Amino acid sequence: MSEEGYFRHAEAVMGTVVSFLLAEDGLAFTEVLAATEKAAAELHRLDQIFSLWREDSPMWRLRAGSLAAEELPPEIPAVLALCAEVREETGGNFDPWALPGGLDPTGLVKGWAIERVGALLQGAGIPAGIVNGGGDMTAFGRPPAGPAWQVGIQHPWRRERLACVVGLAPGQSLATSGRYERGEHLFTPLPAAGSVRTASVSVVGPSLARSDAYATALSVAAAPASLAKMLPAGYESYIVFEDGAEEATTGFPFADPPPDGDDNRGTPLHP
Repeated sequence: MSEEGYFRHAEAVMGTVVSFLLAEDGLAFTEVLAATEKAAAELHRLDQIFSLWREDSPMWRLRAGSLAAEELPPEIPAVLALCAEVREETGGNFDPWALPGGLDPTGLVKGWAIERVGALLQGAGIPAGIVNGGGDMTAFGRPPAGPAWQVGIQHPWRRERLACVVGLAPGQSLATSGRYERGEHLFTPLPAAGSVRTASVSVVGPSLARSDAYATALSVAAAPASLAKMLPAGYESYIVFEDGAEEATTGFPFADPPPDGDDNRGTPLHP
């Protein structure tokens, strides 16, 4: 679908819907369509590799012990190496090896895949756009209307409102993790007695794979606000706690911060 200088497409893949908002900027419709189809095909290819719902996927077979390391497609060792780095950076709060049922890199791989297809679209000549998979998104190029993409973060329990609006600069990513969409699906790999529960965690940074994993780690950490201050340079977080409190690191790129005071339960949805 093409309108107002943008090409829009939605693709059901990886257990969610991945949406494309791409600036045409003088490109022929057929060029943008071909790039989008190539990006969508790559998402399906990666889903076939990493799916834990398909018994023929290499990731499922690795976890089941029926695929040797030398038989793995190169994408799996690359993702697992990144998972190991993030496990160390988060003090074990992100740990795909500690999940029930066995090795599960789901908390990172969707962001990694979306980041990958964003680079693919740029390489195909698309000047600017956003790829968004269920709230995990990567932005590239400058939007025609300003220096940053205006992106809303869904409020955790007031579905008609946004928690805030983020100004996502070119080359930045945004990942959001929370219990409000999928219920109690987050697993805590470390003892978390007395932990403060989060309702929604958003992380902005240069890599969507890392932002995705950091958001997962902060969602289950016993002290998420403390862990947020220990994230690598270039990553910022915004946390909504279950008691309604909100906390953001100093560099989080609010375009429209939540209001102060008692009524800080989300700003009205923007047009």
